[in-house]
Amino acid sequence: MNELFNTILGDQLGPFGPIILVGILGLMLVLFMLPLLLRKRNDPLDRLKAERRGVAPAGKDKEKIQGLRQGGKNDKLQKYSSFLEPQDVEEYSAVRLKLVQAGYRSPNAVRMYHFSQFILGIGLLAVGVVLALVKSANAEITTQVMMMYILIPGGAGYMLPKYWVTRRQEERKEQIIYGFPDSLDLMLVCVEAGQSLDQSIVRVAHEIETSYPALAEEFATVSFEMKAGKDRVTVLRDMSERCGVADVSSFVTVLIQSATFGTSIADALRVYASEMRDKRVMRAEEKANTLPTKMTLATMMLTVPPLLIILIGPSVYGITTLLNTANF
Repeated sequence: MNELFNTILGDQLGPFGPIILVGILGLMLVLFMLPLLLRKRNDPLDRLKAERRGVAPAGKDKEKIQGLRQGGKNDKLQKYSSFLEPQDVEEYSAVRLKLVQAGYRSPNAVRMYHFSQFILGIGLLAVGVVLALVKSANAEITTQVMMMYILIPGGAGYMLPKYWVTRRQEERKEQIIYGFPDSLDLMLVCVEAGQSLDQSIVRVAHEIETSYPALAEEFATVSFEMKAGKDRVTVLRDMSERCGVADVSSFVTVLIQSATFGTSIADALRVYASEMRDKRVMRAEEKANTLPTKMTLATMMLTVPPLLIILIGPSVYGITTLLNTANF
């Protein structure tokens, strides 16, 4: 049987027939196993490491990482994440940080931000088209005017979420700046009373919640992260990044240096709280000094015209009456 098989292969393929047949079978086996090897599932830890490095694998792994990074399964906009979210890691991080500083911390905040820009831009663009059609039906208008009617509402709708987030970010920073000296004084009292830094942060977050909710939220986040076992230095630096305020960054630096060099936290807080009080007074004095300059234009616009009317008005009326009488 073996000789018959070799004879058939020799007649068909020549003296190297058996070797060619083995090579063909090996090639078929490799082609059969290659898809199975390519479909091998990656380790979940490898996906987490890739996410931390900002590496986005292709295919299903990319979708899984995006789901892990951005939200839960109930998010209806998740399937449009590649369209609604920046694919660049640095751009995504910048938008995410801006939304966090504005107070929007949900996992799908970036997606909702771009979705609102898209919806408002398209919606107001459609309103502009309708307005342009109505204006062109009532009267003839030029092409430039029609384009202005269409593009200005669309551009305003697209920029409205960005303006809103920027305003919220500035208001939140201003609230943190105003409430930070009071929170430092309260933290100093708690530390000197014998509480630890973690306990004093929890107490300060509870006490200032009504007056300064943004700052209380930041301190509460710090306390929760410390309770979860996160490193204190990392937690404080994250707080500085979330706030985006220079005073908070300096405070974090003071606490880190105090813990590094082993100095007293109470002494560091006392000195820094005194500096923050002086800085708040200087801020108030600066605003008071700029107030006369800001009021100059308003004073001229609201005071000079009535004064001119009072002084010159009777003379102008008398001259006008005299001229009318002379004409008659």
